[in-house]
Amino acid sequence: MAKKTPDNIIKIPDRRAMENLMKPFGRASQDSALDEAQEIMYQAWESGDPAERVELAERALQVSADCADAWTLLAEESADSLPQALAYYQKAVEAGERALGSQAFEEDKGHFWGLLETRPYMRASLGLAQCLWEKGDRNAAIQRYQQMLELNPNDNRGVRQTLLGCLMDEKRHDEAEVLILAYPDDWSACWRYARALIAYRYEQDTKNSRDYRKQALESNKHVPAYLAGKRKMPKYLPDYVGVGDKNEAIAYVLDNRQAWLDTPGAIPWLLKGKG
Repeated sequence: MAKKTPDNIIKIPDRRAMENLMKPFGRASQDSALDEAQEIMYQAWESGDPAERVELAERALQVSADCADAWTLLAEESADSLPQALAYYQKAVEAGERALGSQAFEEDKGHFWGLLETRPYMRASLGLAQCLWEKGDRNAAIQRYQQMLELNPNDNRGVRQTLLGCLMDEKRHDEAEVLILAYPDDWSACWRYARALIAYRYEQDTKNSRDYRKQALESNKHVPAYLAGKRKMPKYLPDYVGVGDKNEAIAYVLDNRQAWLDTPGAIPWLLKGKG
C-alpha cells in the first residue's frame, strides 16, 4: 500500500519536471530537434553507466549538433587527452552560441543562468575556460571567465573565485582589485587572503597590509598552516567546504598556493599575524 502524503507536505518535482514547468517563462524554443536532444541528455545525466552516458550524448548530437550539453559530456567523459577535451568544449561553446543566437548575448546579458536555455552554454564555457588554463593559454582562460561574469554577475557557478586566483597567479592586480570591489560582501577565504596578498605585494609590511592580513585570518584561521606546510594537504579537494573551516582552507590553498610561493616573504609575513 502506497504511503499517503500528508496534506501539509508539498511535493517537489524532480529537476526535469521543474525545468519543463519553467520553460514558458524563458525564450520560446525554435528548434524541436534541440529540445529532443536535450531530453536525451536528461536520460544521460540520470544514467549511472559511463558508457551509456557517452552513447546517449552521441545520440543527442545525431538529433541536433547544437546540443551543447552533449558536447560537454563528451569532453568530460569521452576525451582521453587535453587537446581532445579542449576540442569538445570548443564545439560545445559554438553549439551553445548557435542555439541561443547572437541577440541573446545582448538582450539577456546580466541574466544568464537565470534563463534555462542559457545554462548549456554556461556549462560549456566553464569547461572551456578550465581547459584553456590547463593548456597554458592563460589570457584566453581569463577572458572566458570574465565573459561568464559579465553574462551572469550573480555568479551561480562560483566563477569569480577561480578568476581571482587566475588573476593573482598572473599578477594582474588592477583587474583583481576591480573584481574584489565588485563583490564587497564576499567574506570567503579566497577574497580576504587575495586582498591581503595584493597589499603585501604593493606595500610589504605596513599598517594597511596588516589590517588586510587580520581580516584574512578572521575569515579563516586555518589557511596559514596549510600554506606553510605545517599541516599536510590532501591530494584532492574536499567534497564540501564551509565558511571558515579546514575544508575551505584546503580548497583555497590547493588553488592559490603558487601565488603565495611566488611572493618572497609573503608566507612568513602571514604567519606573523597568527601571533
